Amino acid sequence: MRFMRILFVFLLALMAGCGTSYQQMKFDPVSEDFYEEARLIMTGEERKIFNHLPDKESREEFIQEFWKKRDPTPETEENEFKEEFYERIEYANERFKEGIAGWKTDRGRIYIHFGFPDKIEHMPMTNYPDVRGYLLWVYYRYNFAVEFIDKRGDNSYELNPYSGIYGNLFQAMEMAKFGIAYSNDEIGSKYIDFKLHFDRRKEQLDISIPVKGLAFVEEDGLLKAEFEFQFYVYADKKGAQKQTFIETRQFEATEKELVDMEEINFTFTFDLKHGKYFFDVLIIGKPDIGRTRKIFSIRI
Repeated sequence: MRFMRILFVFLLALMAGCGTSYQQMKFDPVSEDFYEEARLIMTGEERKIFNHLPDKESREEFIQEFWKKRDPTPETEENEFKEEFYERIEYANERFKEGIAGWKTDRGRIYIHFGFPDKIEHMPMTNYPDVRGYLLWVYYRYNFAVEFIDKRGDNSYELNPYSGIYGNLFQAMEMAKFGIAYSNDEIGSKYIDFKLHFDRRKEQLDISIPVKGLAFVEEDGLLKAEFEFQFYVYADKKGAQKQTFIETRQFEATEKELVDMEEINFTFTFDLKHGKYFFDVLIIGKPDIGRTRKIFSIRI
């Protein structure tokens, strides 16, 4: 039981974005407002990067890119992810008032990440003196469920610290932070995982994309695809400036060659000084392959 309680404290720290020592910096009002809410869906690396940025201008640029990287349709003016995020905060504040802002409650945080559950079970627990109400949210599309309990009988629900998670909530939450499967549509089904390895001896970055799930265009007897790689590189130190590298790579192979492949491999080299870096890697595949993104810590 002690382990489960520690696990849930850790989970809540992750969800709140408060389990880091990089939050003491004094921000300007715009950065402060953004960070207060957006840290809920920031990765740990993004929180560190944001707190490393040297000035207001670099933070404003980070904020713009933060939403752009998560935009499922960057070719349009509308950013569905950003709009959905703030709509969910507004809904959480209206529906989950428990003495604090609704988006800061356990139910509010789960709702902001995943939206409405596919199934809800709600029942009173009058036979248990320490529990007045029980609530189960089931997310079939993400393959997990969470339990909430009301200890005071005032409709204030918290994650059940004893047996409140079923399925891989942590994995689903990490995907949701990147905008993957954020809404119940086809965007999530296009998520393509990839591997990244940095060879220190050669000082090169190797990226491997699994062939399974990719789409190709047939042309002149070859199957072709295009990949745009966007690298946002931040040095892991205070006041470090961001560097951006964008490169497009073409891929083509015969059908027979593709059948024998498990992965498509790409190699990149960067002219960087020795040190530790955060690599924020965004890959956009064409045609109709989708977008995928990861952040890695690399020492050069």
